[in-house]
Amino acid sequence: MSTLFEPLQVGALRLPNRIVMAPLTRNRSPNAIPTPLAATYYTQRASAGLLITEATAISHQGQGYADVPGLYSTEQLDAWKKVTDSVHAAGGRIVVQLWHVGRVSHVALQPDGQPPVAPSAITAKTKTYLVKDGVGGFEPTSEPRALRADELPGIVRDFRHAARHAISSAGFDGVEVHGANGYLLDQFLKTGANQRTDDYGGSIENRARLLLEVMRAVAEEVGGERTGLRLSPVTPANDVVDENPQALFEYVMRELAPLKLAYIHIIEGATGGPREIPDRPFDYAALRQAYTSAGGQAAWMVNNGYDKALAEQAVPAHADLVAFGKPFIANPDLVHRLHDNAALNEPDKTTFYGGGAKGYTDYPALA
Repeated sequence: MSTLFEPLQVGALRLPNRIVMAPLTRNRSPNAIPTPLAATYYTQRASAGLLITEATAISHQGQGYADVPGLYSTEQLDAWKKVTDSVHAAGGRIVVQLWHVGRVSHVALQPDGQPPVAPSAITAKTKTYLVKDGVGGFEPTSEPRALRADELPGIVRDFRHAARHAISSAGFDGVEVHGANGYLLDQFLKTGANQRTDDYGGSIENRARLLLEVMRAVAEEVGGERTGLRLSPVTPANDVVDENPQALFEYVMRELAPLKLAYIHIIEGATGGPREIPDRPFDYAALRQAYTSAGGQAAWMVNNGYDKALAEQAVPAHADLVAFGKPFIANPDLVHRLHDNAALNEPDKTTFYGGGAKGYTDYPALA
């Protein structure tokens, strides 16, 4: 049997297989509250070794797209509890991805119409998703303001509180901190977005400070064995770039090693794009070696453009887990289909963002 279908202990969780459903933004949570359809959607996919939810805002300020869920109100937590109860009843395991978008937002989505926040006042050359008069569409992000140093402990507290409530109130099995794809923690990491001159800018150690403070706080709050982290060393997503990503991320790995995390989730190459970027070479084997050499023992999850053949090459040669994104949108029984080498449904891209059941919960499973 392929190693992909063998069980694995990942932190506090015993996974029945190595196939993970990647976080996938679907913009179907009006007022940042998951609907009953979300419970159906995740429960349909509960045969995955692990479900990672769509990115979920830790605060109103952390919100960057219309109709994405949050973890900062009682109504949101109660709605998520219905999702986790349903997934658990189906035998699944589910963690929530904790998200602060930073500058990838719009004044229409921010408290009192304030500017989005960022490490530096540099507008991201990207777009966000807004709904106007019931119609969703993409618009350029707003100009951000630079966070003051005295505001950063509050960001850390927001991550800590969201992690605590995710497990104690919403019933999640764990949390994944979103440190990837050009959102707030990634913005602090990378030179293209961070031009600060205080203790959170300049050197690698300073730029990594906020991410590491968040990870230590979350691991302390809910246990490293229930904490994961997503990173994307070289993705150009949301207009981020770093002048020396290899040194930056190897430093981060060494600092993470003592936290006894459940897993590290690495996006290889450009998120949703090529796995190799010619002008941004990166040694992922050296990245993992930096982590394990410092004593890190978390499961290693890889992501980006994997199919079954590529996943079977990766596990166990250089990864423990493989995250699948778009294939899970159209194939609620993806694990079954991969196991049996069955044909896959093709996803309808026009229904990725916003809408109702169509393109969300209506994809057929095998008989």
